[in-house]
Amino acid sequence: MSEEIKISSSRRYLVVLGALIIQVCLGSIYAWSIFQAALREGIYVWPSLLTQLPFAAGLASFATFMIIAGYYQDRIGPRKVATLGGILLATGYLLAGLVDIISQGNPIIGTAWLIFTYGIIAGAGIGFAYVCPIAALVKWFPDKKGLITGVAVAGFGAGALVMGYVETWLLSLPMIFPLVGGAFIILGILYFVLVVSGSQLLTNPPLGWTPPGYTSSPGTANAKGKDYIPREMIVTVVFWLLWFMFLFAATAGLMTLGNVKSAAAAIDPLTSSLPIWGVIASIIVGVMSIFNAIGRIVWGALSDRIGRVSTMVIMFTLLTIGMFGFAFLSTTYASWITVMIVASLVGFCFGGNFALFPSSTADYYGTKNVGSNYGVLFTAYGVAGITGALAAGLIVDFTGSYFLAFTITGVLAIVAIIFAIFLYRIRRPSPK
Repeated sequence: MSEEIKISSSRRYLVVLGALIIQVCLGSIYAWSIFQAALREGIYVWPSLLTQLPFAAGLASFATFMIIAGYYQDRIGPRKVATLGGILLATGYLLAGLVDIISQGNPIIGTAWLIFTYGIIAGAGIGFAYVCPIAALVKWFPDKKGLITGVAVAGFGAGALVMGYVETWLLSLPMIFPLVGGAFIILGILYFVLVVSGSQLLTNPPLGWTPPGYTSSPGTANAKGKDYIPREMIVTVVFWLLWFMFLFAATAGLMTLGNVKSAAAAIDPLTSSLPIWGVIASIIVGVMSIFNAIGRIVWGALSDRIGRVSTMVIMFTLLTIGMFGFAFLSTTYASWITVMIVASLVGFCFGGNFALFPSSTADYYGTKNVGSNYGVLFTAYGVAGITGALAAGLIVDFTGSYFLAFTITGVLAIVAIIFAIFLYRIRRPSPK
């Protein structure tokens, strides 16, 4: 092994470190419920709908700007694009810290300001920074695309749990932060330091570099010498099968993540009436988040062994069981522990999406343009952010029960299984 190969091989683990630092910070978007609760209580008492809008804007901005970020990171490298993402993320949080001054107690003005700052600006920062570690790592680890992608995005899943505790702690210091603005400012400074620092560790491997002993497997895009660009990718049947599978699976997962507390309260009304219900609900959400993070690694590693499509079929099958399990539970009484088990299964499967779809994009369409290609595929997740909310909100408001909402998403999971089988028939991807 030459000295250059040794240096390159060790350098890729620094990229892993940078990726984890970045992703843990970016995952804080899923801890918005901490701020949402603060804005609905205490001195704010904002309407529930208004407190949901900055989060929705953040998800939409995240998915939209990820397309742009993917395009530029493929051309100028991950370090510069991720650094810009860190600056935008910090700027969004710092400006959000002015919400109390800008709003002067008016919830509509405050919501509009948070949509612009936390939602659009910080969401854009997440979009710019999120794709860079994934795109860089699949180039550094062509032999372990599923596993390494799972490790990177596990940081994103764990970030919601870690930063959720940080945000809770900041908001529990009324002598320092009587209003939410102070917490936003501290977090903005923290994210600037961490994300920008982590971005400096992101590099692409030397042109033509491969790990010692690695040989591309027949059937992958790379082995065929074809690296697709987005406009070539979107006219293929494979892309649309992947897009709709991502949409259906993410809709089911996001609907569950967004409604697990209220669904658990409806399924176990006796426990939800107790004073300790807030603690129990936090446990349910926390355990689901942990399985979300674990699933990203487990499903990614499994796909390296048995193939992406075979792994998707197994994962979507378990997701179907989880959704219909929730539908059944919504018609009867069950303990919150049972709800937590089913929610953990859904979270475990939901997390796998973020390991399987980036690595599948690289399998089918090559690693050269994986940033821009996955950015386009990720629009399915942006749409799922809307459909996941509507599936529960509109249906539950109309029927008064979660049964139909979970049944519909269970059917969507079955359709995802069928699409995966079609994908297997069209072309069997190699896990490497």
